[in-house]
Amino acid sequence: MNAVEIEQAITDLASQPFDRIEFPYAFLQAFGNKETTLKRLRSGSTNKSDLGGVLQTSNIHLAVCEPGKVTETLAALKASPATARAKAKYVLATDGETLEAEELESGETVACDYPQFPDHFGFFLPLAGISTVKQIRENSFDIRATSRLNRLYVELLKDNPAWGAAERRHEMNHFMARLIFCFFAEDTDIFNGTGLFTDTLAQMSDRDASNLHEVMGEIFRAMNTPIAQRATANLPRWADTFPYVNGGLFSGEPDVPRFSRIARSYLLHIGALDWKQINPDIFGSMIQAVADDEERGALGMHYTSVPNILKVLNPLFLDELRAKLEEAGDNPRTLLNLRKRLARIRVFDPACGSGNFLVIAYKQLREIENTINERRGEPGRKSDIPLTNFRGIELRDFSAEIARLALIIAEYQCDVIYRGQMEALLEFLPLSNQNWITSGNSLRLDWISICPPTGTSVKLHSDDLFGSQLDQAQIDFENEGGEVFICGNPPYLGAKKKSKSQTEDMALVGLESAQLLDYVAAFIVKGLEMISHANCSMALVSTSSICQGEQVSLLWPLIFKTASISFAYRPFKWANSAANNAGVFCTIIGLEKEDRKAKRLFSGESVQICESIAPYLISGPKVICSPSDNPISELAKMKMGSNSVDGKKLIIDASEDYSRMLEEHPETHRFIRRYGGTKEMVSGSHRWCVWVKDDALAEAESIPPIRRAIQECRIYREGAGRDARKAARRSHAFCYSTYEDKDFLQVGNTIGNSFSFVPVDLKRKGFVSNHNAFVVYGAPLIEFSIIASTLHRVWAETIAGRLGNGVRYGNTVVYNTFPAPLLTEKNKADLTRCAEDILLAREAHFPATIAELYDPEKMPANLRAAHERNDEVLERIYIGRRFKNDTERLEKLFELYTEMTAKQKPGKAKR
Repeated sequence: MNAVEIEQAITDLASQPFDRIEFPYAFLQAFGNKETTLKRLRSGSTNKSDLGGVLQTSNIHLAVCEPGKVTETLAALKASPATARAKAKYVLATDGETLEAEELESGETVACDYPQFPDHFGFFLPLAGISTVKQIRENSFDIRATSRLNRLYVELLKDNPAWGAAERRHEMNHFMARLIFCFFAEDTDIFNGTGLFTDTLAQMSDRDASNLHEVMGEIFRAMNTPIAQRATANLPRWADTFPYVNGGLFSGEPDVPRFSRIARSYLLHIGALDWKQINPDIFGSMIQAVADDEERGALGMHYTSVPNILKVLNPLFLDELRAKLEEAGDNPRTLLNLRKRLARIRVFDPACGSGNFLVIAYKQLREIENTINERRGEPGRKSDIPLTNFRGIELRDFSAEIARLALIIAEYQCDVIYRGQMEALLEFLPLSNQNWITSGNSLRLDWISICPPTGTSVKLHSDDLFGSQLDQAQIDFENEGGEVFICGNPPYLGAKKKSKSQTEDMALVGLESAQLLDYVAAFIVKGLEMISHANCSMALVSTSSICQGEQVSLLWPLIFKTASISFAYRPFKWANSAANNAGVFCTIIGLEKEDRKAKRLFSGESVQICESIAPYLISGPKVICSPSDNPISELAKMKMGSNSVDGKKLIIDASEDYSRMLEEHPETHRFIRRYGGTKEMVSGSHRWCVWVKDDALAEAESIPPIRRAIQECRIYREGAGRDARKAARRSHAFCYSTYEDKDFLQVGNTIGNSFSFVPVDLKRKGFVSNHNAFVVYGAPLIEFSIIASTLHRVWAETIAGRLGNGVRYGNTVVYNTFPAPLLTEKNKADLTRCAEDILLAREAHFPATIAELYDPEKMPANLRAAHERNDEVLERIYIGRRFKNDTERLEKLFELYTEMTAKQKPGKAKR
């Protein structure tokens, strides 16, 4: 269940007569517990309560008590030994009149009348496995409003299917934007009095809703009619009480979809909410999912928290403005100059969604401006910061409409806070009909014309988002010149997930030959054009993979031609959704034309001041490690393992199948070899594969199971891709074979998060490594020592790309670019001995697997000591002592890499 569905379920529960016996189970059901789970709790098999309540392990201990005993019962639940044993997260007590609950880890509590407990549903969302950000817990109104609007939206489309068609979807979305404005306006005195819109609809429409569309249409017509034209507009008296709104919001035909009785009920319930509580940055993010069929399943989840947005905005420009404010003190002239600067700042989000980055930027600037006004003795002064300086582009038209509406609401709310309700109301209506949010494909529009670096006008593709599309209408900036700050959270999309249209977008910005890049790279490259033309800085939330692996050599030369890094964040998990901590590893990179001396590198809660930040998000020079076909150091060649491309026809997965084959046909042992990749190496297992040399094909085909495998492989390849079809005539052999009949090192293609070292093992000849691992034939122990070192692991983690919860290891990207110093004979002997010691320490714990041996909490002392010795010997070769930390390791490695690549072309592999 998503947050919206949960909110509806507990709202329904609170509206029903209180049932002392059923409440605990109904409460748990509302949070997504299945009937089988509830059945076990009812029977007592999983209910471990010692107080006559219901205790769900690792979740909640709740009880229904006698009237007036709620606080006492909650204390007993909290003190209960059963609560502690079951590791309950919450305790809850109610008597049907009041309800109290506590989150045990944080100590946060809720106490309210029973009918009001749905107002606090955000507090309980972790019971459904939904980890919420603080803003959602404190502003559950936004989810409740979204929930009700969603039900209305779905009901209206059911009654008006034509409005759901592509040609009318824009009208439907526009209609929803009108409703949202009306609900907000009637609760904030923008309309005359409170509840005017909802009350008028309730009074003037029939109960069966047969004329509701007509009543609403007249209200909309009134709000599109200037006061001076009211006398001749023939408006009903009850509609004439509504103010003139303009702004394009109610322009055009006041067409309204037909309402059913159910839809009318939903509408009136929405109007009964207190819309003064709306938080435009939260609400906007959530409501955009209402109009998106694909996103509606996650309704109420899409929310980028204010702290995450400020990770972008603070270092981009807000920190510096606050520092200037601090420096200004109470100096009126300095404060005035700063206020003028604020008024000229332009904030541009090229993928603005519902406008939450723009809303937060506007609110923050208004807060700084208000402090200036107070220090200058001008409290309540009209703001000089125009909404039209907050520009955005959004692909979806409904989200674009909501972005503009969210900014309008944010402006009104700021005016109420800083100027007072009366002043805010005086200047709110009529709305401006200017458009500063463009609906379209950002990568196919001219950003410089939408948010020009100089001048006072801008060409757009529509006059306003609430009206019809027009070509090349012009909107003036109120304050000329100033700085431009590009910010936002564009779509991520890895290389394999891009659509054909998005691939074309990449080509249009000059990345046709760099399609391995994530889609977000196109937004960065397009932003570089603005940086090159203007006083402009940019910070976009990006996938961390643009700073890892091959993507670095594709993207960063383009960046460094135009811009320098001003700040950056080490990879972190960007929870763009409140659901289940969903998120990907991201970074935020600040780019600007000026190469400032002091750059900030953020990592968790810490910040490092650097002279230079490398593309790999470490303190260091602008070094780009390009993939190399051969090692730049004197190391043996590393190759990818062999790839069968056989539809698993030559592979034997189950040991029973292997044993049965040998039992029935003992002669097959000559044509079967052990086989595996990283997974098998780490787990200490293996599979088998059919391995037939050309000169033994006739003999192999005389054995029925071998002949059958070869035939099935041929059939598979004949129907597969081009390379597989070419190999169909040699269906007894692997499609791509790098096999050599030697002992070898097998190196994992993934470094799991729990591993402190790159997985590497010594394999005897005859074992076939698949393409999910790398191989170094000849089993050189010097290379084993280097690969198994902390230095090599740190290099891999920095240079390679992430793969799920680990690091993707590669021969061309990591191993071949690893800078190893020239080794003396003594160095080689010492490293060989270290490798032997590691292997002997492993052997002493046979049959423990690599996964078991390298569990960070269970790693044997002698194995840990062997690795420590290996690290010490290798690091002394580099600098004569142990490195102090990973930062120092990387600084030395990049220094050596730069020296080695400057002196030589990638060297030939050592034989």
